[in-house]
Amino acid sequence: MKTVFTAVIKVRNSNPYILVSEARANSIKPGWRKPIPVLVRVNGKPRRQWRINMMPVGNGDFYLYLQGDIRRASHTSVGDQVRVEIHFDASYRNGPQHPMPIWFRRGLAANPQAKRNWLALAPSRKKEILRYFSRLSSAAARARNLTGALHVLSGAPGRFMARTWADGS
Repeated sequence: MKTVFTAVIKVRNSNPYILVSEARANSIKPGWRKPIPVLVRVNGKPRRQWRINMMPVGNGDFYLYLQGDIRRASHTSVGDQVRVEIHFDASYRNGPQHPMPIWFRRGLAANPQAKRNWLALAPSRKKEILRYFSRLSSAAARARNLTGALHVLSGAPGRFMARTWADGS
């Protein structure tokens, strides 16, 4: 089902967004409280709908953050009143989309604590790490990232993927 409405693009912590009311969010996906995967057009652009996750505010409303690409495509900026079209993205698949590299699988198998902490990670964090690993092209980069991942997943404090880790998470 398509939801169409007009709204003003606002900014929150330097991130342009449109506030989607609880009532509108319920018309997209009734009773949903976690990020909602949606397909979006702003002022009829882009021709192929943009995939975005609407983020919960906490009171039933959602933030629809508008990345630079969608604002450029729709020729809009903060303060503009826009026409928004939103569909629930039924084709969205959560969880890891990239296979676990064999070199990472072997590293986890050799380190039981790292493996336990890996299994306890949120699916979104696993997905982020596996997506990152899928883009590594050199053996040196894979070795460096394997060492860093196993270090923090083992429970040691450290930084990995621009995050501070403690106790394996």
